Amino acid sequence: MNNFSKIGFVLATLGSSIGLGHIWRFPYMAGENGGGAFVIFYLILAILIGASMLMAEMLLGNKARSNPLDNFTILNNLNKLPPNTPIQDHNTTDSKSGSSLMWLGFSTIAAPLILSFYAVVMGWIMYYLFYVSFHLPTNINEADVIFNEITSHSLFWQSVCFFGVIAITGIIVGFGVKRGIESLNLILMPLLFIIFVGLLVYAMNLPEFSKAWAFMFHFEPSNITTKTIIESLGQVFFSLSLGVGTIAVYAASAKQNENLFQSSVWVVVSGIVVSLVAGLMIFTFIYHFKGVPSDGVGLLFKSLPLAFNALGGSGAIISMFFFVAVLFAGITSTVSMLEPGVSILRDKCGFSQIKATFVLSLAILVLGFLVILWANAEMELPLIFGQPLFGVLDSITSSFLMPIGMLIILTFVGWKMRVSHLRAWTPYLPQWLFIGWLWILRIVAPAIILIVLASKYFDIVGFINGLLA
Repeated sequence: MNNFSKIGFVLATLGSSIGLGHIWRFPYMAGENGGGAFVIFYLILAILIGASMLMAEMLLGNKARSNPLDNFTILNNLNKLPPNTPIQDHNTTDSKSGSSLMWLGFSTIAAPLILSFYAVVMGWIMYYLFYVSFHLPTNINEADVIFNEITSHSLFWQSVCFFGVIAITGIIVGFGVKRGIESLNLILMPLLFIIFVGLLVYAMNLPEFSKAWAFMFHFEPSNITTKTIIESLGQVFFSLSLGVGTIAVYAASAKQNENLFQSSVWVVVSGIVVSLVAGLMIFTFIYHFKGVPSDGVGLLFKSLPLAFNALGGSGAIISMFFFVAVLFAGITSTVSMLEPGVSILRDKCGFSQIKATFVLSLAILVLGFLVILWANAEMELPLIFGQPLFGVLDSITSSFLMPIGMLIILTFVGWKMRVSHLRAWTPYLPQWLFIGWLWILRIVAPAIILIVLASKYFDIVGFINGLLA
């Protein structure tokens, strides 16, 4: 098995998690959930349990070195051996000894479901790169018209761009050119950070920056709702790609002696920084150009083109560089979401890499096209539980499948695996940090997930407020 270099593994994982989760989804989720309350809960959850959960999934994939379904069975078999037994790369034959636990990986289905609507958003990025960069809007009304045109009316161009994203993703996965991603990551990820810093500096010099800061960091307890807590946890899972096999697949290609804790911290901290920078600059531009923070999924697409236009003649060039970098960051995420399903079809059904990629990509194309149809104003398709198909898939994956999938991983790694094995596999952790990590895996993180999931059905916040009243 080809291994990532240390920096390659971190950058690949960063590319998987950062993508549009931090740049596109975080600002609009914060905008729809009142700003400060959402941001504070997101930061608390990401810092308190984010790195620990990420490391647990990395460990699962790094030691089992198989597909997301067989990982549990392989690790269960390793659990029966002495902790210092040399660990070799495994194949699917390892999973045939003993009882099969592959059902524990059922949440892997979330990855292609996410990809079906994620790639639609990537199609919007492609449209903005090749068309809007040369026709930048001059006011918020023009920005609204452009965004509504591509998302609600232009069925042809949205479908073409969506197909292009899936085709690029399929070629990368099907023909195994992921090593090229590592090289491009070394160029485009830093480029994205540089453009972000430049836009942040520009935003800081606008009078509306203080208003954006207050919106994001002014905490009002009265703004706490059940929805805010659920959405903030969902954002942690979505932004870190947790619970759906993507992190485990990448970790399987990392070196056996990789410091997974260090990698996890890098990914979480970098993601938080990108999220906060994206939120501050986007809300500054939204306020500056007389928009509203609760503008939904189009927040990124309405604010930044206006900012690029305000930069004058260089705006189109900066817009192109920005959307190229975001497109690439998103492609690294789409690749990571396609990989788990492809590895399962390859190992469990005997498909070749190309055949597995084609079959799964075709299914995603069909579902993604339905997402586009549901959003098209001319089709007038009925809402599902009050939402279009896009919103339904987003809610199912981020608020249910991803938390449940992570809860299974936490229970398996924290309680099923012997402490002696976990200690032998994490020699880079000081004893006090290992104990803290194990405590988070066994108690803290599962308790938070269960409480938040329960609050989806019971108004726990309202009950507590009633007791305090």
